[in-house]
Amino acid sequence: MISRQAQKNVALAFPAAVPYLALFMRGIINYAKQHGPWIFTMSPVVDVPFPETLSMPLGTLRDWPGDGIIAAVSTQEEAEQARQLKVPVINLAGALRDSGLPRVMVDHHAIGRLAAEHLLECGLRRFLYVGIEGLWYSEQRRDGFAERIAEAGEQIQICETPRRIHPAASWQARLDEIDVCLEGISPPVGILAVHDYRARLLIDECLRLGLHVPDDVAILGVDNDDVICEFCQPTLSSVSRSAQWVGYQSAALLDRLMSGETPPKHDVLIPPDGVVKRQSTDVIAVHDAHVLKVVRFIHDHVDEPFGVEKLLQLVSISRRQLETLFKKHLGRTPYEYLCQMRVRRAKDLLWDPEGFSIAEVAQLCGFPDSYRFRLVFTRLTGETPTAYRRRIPRQS
Repeated sequence: MISRQAQKNVALAFPAAVPYLALFMRGIINYAKQHGPWIFTMSPVVDVPFPETLSMPLGTLRDWPGDGIIAAVSTQEEAEQARQLKVPVINLAGALRDSGLPRVMVDHHAIGRLAAEHLLECGLRRFLYVGIEGLWYSEQRRDGFAERIAEAGEQIQICETPRRIHPAASWQARLDEIDVCLEGISPPVGILAVHDYRARLLIDECLRLGLHVPDDVAILGVDNDDVICEFCQPTLSSVSRSAQWVGYQSAALLDRLMSGETPPKHDVLIPPDGVVKRQSTDVIAVHDAHVLKVVRFIHDHVDEPFGVEKLLQLVSISRRQLETLFKKHLGRTPYEYLCQMRVRRAKDLLWDPEGFSIAEVAQLCGFPDSYRFRLVFTRLTGETPTAYRRRIPRQS
């Protein structure tokens, strides 16, 4: 039997009712099951009408006789309260540029780049970012998005609306701000919203204004909140932020700090785990008939083994002409586009709880063999399929 002295009491000072924070908690609990025993002091469930405002009662923990805290610290006042506590505190939130606390979070800049890559793959050439003023994570997502769009040589607009912190703030005022962001856009346009809540508002306002989603406006959110994404029309594509793995790694860091290790000098950043594509970005905004035919074939047959030679059989032009058209409309060659679609499918399969082997994933993505799969996957992602899979949190 494990002695009570071996247990660690950890406070989770964030509202688990928020969907992505609930996923954080699942990752934390998975770590505790593997490395505990831990017992948890839970914060009360807080009604959070807007995701920009998270109330955390850190001040009430000043006399708490526990061992460590994982919190979402979103204001300087909360950061100061956390620094005065006698136990280690891990910050999960990205609202502040520097909270003065050890922090584990998703790489928000990478979220922006990943979102841009997804919308560029749709063939879009005009883009809009809808963010929130005064939130560091919104700025990071904006900068990553704009950076990748600029690299592609395309146009981008930025619209940042005020941070709403009062639950009784006018709903119509929020809708008016969304309308301002949509003024003057020239369809087709791809929009990244700072999170799913804003993306949902954008979908509703586009439909009210007579803009068709996704043909006129392709909309992408962040967080992959199933309730929001699946219960709007059309369904919402979203960047998944590796929430369980962030929770797992935050618990791992807290465990080390509770054992006396020195906090890291920099934030621990976790890469986002991909885009979950739904109807709101299910569009191919390419007006060249040759490119459109090839792209549709790739999407419909990505699990089959074929190469560029097969694609050339679909069109009555040379390989050089097809490559020129692809670079003009999609910014990459047919081969590069095919590889990216295969790797995107591979990521989905590597996350599958059925646990396909690497050889099976390679086959299901149309690669001729595991060696070629590893080569292409590593070139495009910077890590092997096996390393990517190791980062995936599994239920214990």
